[in-house]
Amino acid sequence: MSRILPYFLHPNGLNADGSSRPLALAHRGFSLEGLENSAAAFRAAVELGITHLETDARASRDGTVFLFHDDTLDRVTDRRGRISELPAAEISRARIGGLEPIPLLEDILHGFPDARLNIDVKDSNTIAPLAAVIERCGAHDRVLITSFSDSRRRAVLNSLSRRPASSAGIACTAAFALLGPLLPAGWLARVMHDVDALQVPVRYGPLRLVTPGFLARARRHGLQVHVWTVNDPAEMHEMFELGVDGIVTDRADLLRKVLEKRGQWWPSDASDPRDDQERNPNEVS
Repeated sequence: MSRILPYFLHPNGLNADGSSRPLALAHRGFSLEGLENSAAAFRAAVELGITHLETDARASRDGTVFLFHDDTLDRVTDRRGRISELPAAEISRARIGGLEPIPLLEDILHGFPDARLNIDVKDSNTIAPLAAVIERCGAHDRVLITSFSDSRRRAVLNSLSRRPASSAGIACTAAFALLGPLLPAGWLARVMHDVDALQVPVRYGPLRLVTPGFLARARRHGLQVHVWTVNDPAEMHEMFELGVDGIVTDRADLLRKVLEKRGQWWPSDASDPRDDQERNPNEVS
């Protein structure tokens, strides 16, 4: 059974049997207009009732932590330049899609106090500033630290006074997926000693990662399995039937509908402004 760390729990509680409900993770927030990692996208996800926000952390040249995916401003903003080489004041003038400022991690933690953040540490420049924000905000139970680099992920964990939840990087995931069926359980447990979740695509090239055997092995080691990035309702249903613990999606609206159909949505104590078809003509049934 998965470790029930505070990060993995929905604020409305557990299932009747004490298990955690499947997690809906909004990939860079929720914006059909492409305003990824903006406060507006995070707000839209929260208004849908989503409590877990997947995002990316990058620090400026002077150590301010922004929530931004790319190493440069070029793709999604009206300015250019490498985040790690720019001062915070200049980055703050950029607008995502020409409209939205790039948010600070600290502002999102304060502005959405009930949200949990799945934070991908994008470069080594971000390690110390990110740890400092988590410490300053006391956000240890509200964040999950991940990175493609296990050394970068572990550097953040080792910089904190209390370990938050964490998911495996490429090296640990590869060891678990490829060598896990062959290695003694004790050896594998040592490799995964600071890992609480595996966040993986359904497939990696020709290799199908999310299989019954992979999920069963994760259960034996107390690990959650979150699948990314799933935007098709049929595939969402398929993943939940297999038993995944969470789905990362660009379409939080569709994922909510899937969970509602399965009777696995959180208790309806939060209003959904998107229930009104007139207010959201793009709503998909």
